[in-house]
Amino acid sequence: MTNTVKALNEITETMIDSYKGYEKCLELSDDSYALRQNFRARAQERSQLINDFQNQVRQLGGEPVTDGSVTGKLHRGFTKFASVFQDDEKAAVSAIDDGEEYLAEKIEDCLEDNNLPSPAQSLLKRAHASAKAGERYADLIEDNM
Repeated sequence: MTNTVKALNEITETMIDSYKGYEKCLELSDDSYALRQNFRARAQERSQLINDFQNQVRQLGGEPVTDGSVTGKLHRGFTKFASVFQDDEKAAVSAIDDGEEYLAEKIEDCLEDNNLPSPAQSLLKRAHASAKAGERYADLIEDNM
């Protein structure tokens, strides 16, 4: 079970980064009600997934992570920096696109590299579907900006 706890915690850490990224994008997209509503809904969905992952880790006897990664902090800082040079909303959507793509790929790698029990696989597949949906949304918005 230690491998499962480690795998779930690694993805949880990245999802915490994603959640915080959506929160940062909420700050940057104050001019667009539609973007703000979508970012808020996606942040809430990500928060629920984080809770589900943390609960699964606890059920397996592990200690769930509660903070994001250093890489995620750097990415959010870059997003804020990039918004100085480009439209805040474009910077926010670009950051979401990059972050969701990274999360989806990390989950795919986790599913391929680990022989995980069914409940863990199910959680990972839900998180993957959420990341892919976020990536598609960001692509759609970027194409129309």
